[in-house]
Amino acid sequence: MSQTNEYPSLDTAPAGSIRFNTDSGKMEIYNGEAWWNIDSTSPTEQTGGTRALSMGGSQPGGQTNAIEFANIDTTGNFADFGDLTGVRSEGKACASRTRAIFSGGNLSPSDRNDIFFVAIASKGNTSTFGQTIANVSEHAAFSNETRGIFAGGKPSETNRIEYITISSTGDSIDFGDLAYTDATGAMGAASPTRGIIAGGSPSPIEATINYVTISTLGNAADYGDLTDSRYSGGNASNAIRAVFGGGWAPGHTTIIDFITMATLGNAVDFGDLTSSRYTLAGAASRTRAVFIGGHRNPNATQQNTCDYVQIMSTGNAIDFGDLSNKTSSPAGCSNGHGGLG
Repeated sequence: MSQTNEYPSLDTAPAGSIRFNTDSGKMEIYNGEAWWNIDSTSPTEQTGGTRALSMGGSQPGGQTNAIEFANIDTTGNFADFGDLTGVRSEGKACASRTRAIFSGGNLSPSDRNDIFFVAIASKGNTSTFGQTIANVSEHAAFSNETRGIFAGGKPSETNRIEYITISSTGDSIDFGDLAYTDATGAMGAASPTRGIIAGGSPSPIEATINYVTISTLGNAADYGDLTDSRYSGGNASNAIRAVFGGGWAPGHTTIIDFITMATLGNAVDFGDLTSSRYTLAGAASRTRAVFIGGHRNPNATQQNTCDYVQIMSTGNAIDFGDLSNKTSSPAGCSNGHGGLG
């Protein structure tokens, strides 16, 4: 076994390898599927968001059920994880430390109400979890360790908020309402206590940010505004900051802005993506936000670009690697995001 300050690739590290995680200050061992804390019986998602998932989306050949994964705290290309139970684009995902949840989405020409789940530490296909209250796509999704929340979306530019208990299975339950209805393409993020819903469309394109207390049912309240009105951007958070990257403003944009979730107020400029795009996904560890895939005009081209930022700094994004296929409208999540503390 070897000890290293570098992060071996998930594709090349042999089972039994040992590393020192410089972000967490802890020793970790690789079991052939995921890095685990040596002093813990749970995966290292709590020390750096080991895995980011990209789920479904639209590719040049059509909608896909593909799931890919990468280790957020390294750089490199995404690799095959498994498949969604059905082909979907425009769905949204959230996660606990152990389980990823995929909700809604579109199976052309109709939006869907399916909810799927998969264990993040073990590659494989999703299983059925339940159903959302109604068909929905292009909504916001976020979670803490216990609850997953879905907000806004289409059809009918709903302002509905609903929730699930991630560790169980079953249909979602009404939570409350957003304070605005133009929430198609809204972006979601979370701390352990507070959920954030930002932006949306169709008319007008929104800069609005709302928030909820995840543990308490009720309507969302006003938080502030994004630096620019937009929708269908990528979103990610650690326990302190939420970052929002790209989107349609109108026109695809490179904007990255951020908020400090515990404090109400307007978003602040962070930097720029490596390329302008919208309908991208996001995922985070305690230290990094990764922006995944997306779409660019002209020529309606899907992208396989992935880039990242250090959440607690400011500055422009850096190349992370590529998806296996060019993909727009994937759902993104991780097992180490800010909602998990």
